[in-house]
Amino acid sequence: METKEILKKVRKIEIKTRRLSDHIFSGEYHSSFKGRGMTFSEVREYQFGDDVRNIDWNVTARYNQPYIKVFEEERELTMMLVVDISGSQLFGTTSQFKKDTITEIAATLAFSAIQNNDKVGLILFSDSVELFIPPKKGKSHVLRIIRELIEFQPQSKKTNIDEALKYLSNVMTKKAIVFVLSDFMDNSYEQTLKIVGKKHDVTGVRVYDKHDTEIPNLGLVPMLDSETGEKVIVNTGSKSVRNAYKANFLELTKFYETTFSKSGSGTISTQVDESYVKKLLGYFKQKGK
Repeated sequence: METKEILKKVRKIEIKTRRLSDHIFSGEYHSSFKGRGMTFSEVREYQFGDDVRNIDWNVTARYNQPYIKVFEEERELTMMLVVDISGSQLFGTTSQFKKDTITEIAATLAFSAIQNNDKVGLILFSDSVELFIPPKKGKSHVLRIIRELIEFQPQSKKTNIDEALKYLSNVMTKKAIVFVLSDFMDNSYEQTLKIVGKKHDVTGVRVYDKHDTEIPNLGLVPMLDSETGEKVIVNTGSKSVRNAYKANFLELTKFYETTFSKSGSGTISTQVDESYVKKLLGYFKQKGK
């Protein structure tokens, strides 16, 4: 893709997702995620009803009247976007690929974070971590993240969510807001997610296509496994084949939902052609409560 075309796509995504984050998500995001704790702000004269435990005895002694310490929430947070760029993200049977929807959601989340003066970082993964961008503030940094989401070419087409979570755990020493964006066509990350979930505020964002859920009856169809490159002829006319395909999807769905729930993490699921705006907003409002 040429630089001019990439910049055009970045600008298009910025316009769409910036509007969403400015008018819809910024307030919900702020109330959904709390700061790291309370930090000292100033001292002021004691007033009736103040907590005596907050009296600053040094200042009180100096001025011969009671003064208390005032604390405020330490609001600055760090958001990490952990994004699946394996071969299965380049699948879509409606208006766009799963990758395109994931990019839009990631951009919306990133703009919501910088609206609150928070840092944003990025991990792109296949069956290994292919790119790490350390968390920083600012619009230009978010535009760089969007550009990487659009144009980065992975070395591998396979998926390993466990590797991505282990990497995250190693590079992020302080608590972060973590969004893992993937179709979650993997079932080998349970133990690592438990560890990561104890340290960070984790949310899984699952994006899937309607034909991930079930396969239509089209007779004999040549199919390509986008992660292994294997080509096979599938008899979609067979009911048992269609049932097995659907059962596999439902099994992966159950694993995803159960594993995240057990680790104390949140989940969002959206089909490519659904409104992810409603899904995100509903999740933030619920989390804020």
